[in-house]
Amino acid sequence: MTFRIAHLNMEKDCHRWDIRRHMIVDQLAAVAPDIFGMNEISIPRQTARWMQAQASERIGHRYALVQQTKPNGGAKIEAEGVLTRFPILETSNLDYQAYGYVALVARMEIEERLVDVYVTHLYRSAGEESLRVFQVSQLLEWIDSRDDVDAQIVCGDFNAMPDAPAAKRMAETFRPSQTEPTAFTLLSDETQGMAHPDWKRMDHCFDYIWVRGPLEVGESKVCFNEPDPDDDTLWPSDHAGVWADISWV
Repeated sequence: MTFRIAHLNMEKDCHRWDIRRHMIVDQLAAVAPDIFGMNEISIPRQTARWMQAQASERIGHRYALVQQTKPNGGAKIEAEGVLTRFPILETSNLDYQAYGYVALVARMEIEERLVDVYVTHLYRSAGEESLRVFQVSQLLEWIDSRDDVDAQIVCGDFNAMPDAPAAKRMAETFRPSQTEPTAFTLLSDETQGMAHPDWKRMDHCFDYIWVRGPLEVGESKVCFNEPDPDDDTLWPSDHAGVWADISWV
């Protein structure tokens, strides 16, 4: 059996969300993943629950949703999340205790084997790399403390290029599905302007699907990378996403 996982940083509910969300669903339906990791879920708008309902209707799977909000005041604003059509046996979370960043895990049963699927979002791209390295070290320590599974998958916006120390630390024990550029698109609107105006477009690989254990990555590509045909400043998000087909070895 081959199963498909996809990931996208959804850019909360900013930059024309009411239009963008339909673009996300359209392109999500084209990818049709079994598992979908999400960064920057908007809690006030319940964007993950909306995505769950739309994906279940459009793709035809009944998706379960797991969310983990940011700590303290951020709990009313933003979360990480995952949709899955596989049975969930357990969930947990990690608070990095730095600037409100968190990680979640959902333990799933896939072909009678156990897989921990993690979703995280590391410290902002313009911030100190040493903090991202510290977060990766915390993440790996947490993962190693939960080693009673057959395999592990981590997806998320790492805000680190493949040659950055944080990504290199992750690559010591995990394998990325691909390293093609995923950020930043030309997303903009009339009131908020262009997302990340100081960055070059689509020349950063920040978003990853990492695997560890007896898993083989087949095809893997960038997704959510098609703008509106009539407006090249309207994209599904400020990042493109990534998907990968994975099978047991």
